[in-house]
Amino acid sequence: HGPDDQMDPIVFTSGIDYTRGRATYNGLVQMRDNMMLAPELAEEWSANSNATEYTFKIRKGVEFHDGSPLTADDVVWSMNRHLGEASPSVAKALFQSVQEWKKVDGHTVKAILKTPDSDLPAKLTEKQAKIAKMGTEDFKKGNGTGPFVLESFEAGVRSTHVRNPNYWRDGANFEALEITAITDPLARANALIAGDVELINQVDSKSIPRVEEAEGVRVISTPTSAYTGICILKNTAPGENDDFVKGMQYIQDRERIVRSILKGHGTVGNDHPVGPAFGPDHCADLAQRPFDPDKAKFHLEKSGVTSAELFVAPVRLGIEEICLLMQANLKKIGFDLRIKKVPTDGYWGAVWMKEPMNVVSWNMRPTANAQMAIQFAPGAAWNDTFWNNERMGELLTAQLAETDPAKRHGMLCEMQTLIHNGSGMVIPCHVNEVDGASNKIQGIPNVPFGSLGAYEWIEFAWMDA
Repeated sequence: HGPDDQMDPIVFTSGIDYTRGRATYNGLVQMRDNMMLAPELAEEWSANSNATEYTFKIRKGVEFHDGSPLTADDVVWSMNRHLGEASPSVAKALFQSVQEWKKVDGHTVKAILKTPDSDLPAKLTEKQAKIAKMGTEDFKKGNGTGPFVLESFEAGVRSTHVRNPNYWRDGANFEALEITAITDPLARANALIAGDVELINQVDSKSIPRVEEAEGVRVISTPTSAYTGICILKNTAPGENDDFVKGMQYIQDRERIVRSILKGHGTVGNDHPVGPAFGPDHCADLAQRPFDPDKAKFHLEKSGVTSAELFVAPVRLGIEEICLLMQANLKKIGFDLRIKKVPTDGYWGAVWMKEPMNVVSWNMRPTANAQMAIQFAPGAAWNDTFWNNERMGELLTAQLAETDPAKRHGMLCEMQTLIHNGSGMVIPCHVNEVDGASNKIQGIPNVPFGSLGAYEWIEFAWMDA
């Protein structure tokens, strides 16, 4: 947040951008409760048999805030802005399978793909994939089709919005919104408790008990698949030894981590990145790896390694405590884990992907395939354990070309199992999105991709009298 605050959807990067964007614009597809896709500006969509071409029927009777009608031209123009090397879009990597968006008629568009992508509709729920008026140059006017009309916008300070009287569906239950930034987490919680604001995002661990104990406000804790964990590089000692990695995985006291360190605001991890928050795409059939010091000792003795060094920076809430607990439990079985504390400043360039053991934090991606591909595709730029598995690469590609739901699920399960059994990743827990709200505000959706129902509260929440 700051003077870089944006109103152009393709360069949205912060929670406050996403909040304003959700008030002002709509996308083609919407993520609803429990990861269900729902029509938004696209009434319906269909793919050809190998997911290389999609047809979207655009809703009729929708108006921009300036009174002009939404047409296929606006959709094609908005979506083509994400394509090409020169595009400033921060989401262009999500749409690299797309060759072009084409108009079929006034209210129908096609997406022509270079490579199959059965995840395209889910990717269209991303915060940057909003539809703006064709040819827009001054985005600070906020000419969208969304539930609220932009009244004033001062980057780095605040924006005000009034209800769109011509909104194309029910919702938009507030008369007006004021969106402002309070960057200090303590001050943010204080503003909620004092009644100065009605909603805040990202309640920090110190403020959680204060909000829970205060009158008239509550904590909203949403399970997500974001996680923090330990990278053990597979291309060097000691991680090239599979038994060493297994020892580090079996020593994780996962239940205690969630209970004591995350204070219940998380879920147990199973050493792969697709947590239960992914709903049906999570492989529930894969057995949970238990906390088993005897097994950890067996594997570590088999590896012949008796000590190691772990680089730790506070990259996400709780990771330092997780590493200290791991160190104490390893000591009990005769293993010496040395913890080298380093600052987050410069960490991603100097330590991550370089030191043989380091800590990492990953946010939740829009699909299970995307969540695995960014970190575990062979040769991927951010393959941070250097685990390059040929079968994994084949499955990532094949799953995007598969349209049969049962076969897609089978492939996702096989990939999660490969990571769980083979990679150098230790994922003890997934962390919740923790926000705060006045008890007067009700109807906040359960969408795990960001604060307050992934910013969808704007359309669906209401205020009790």
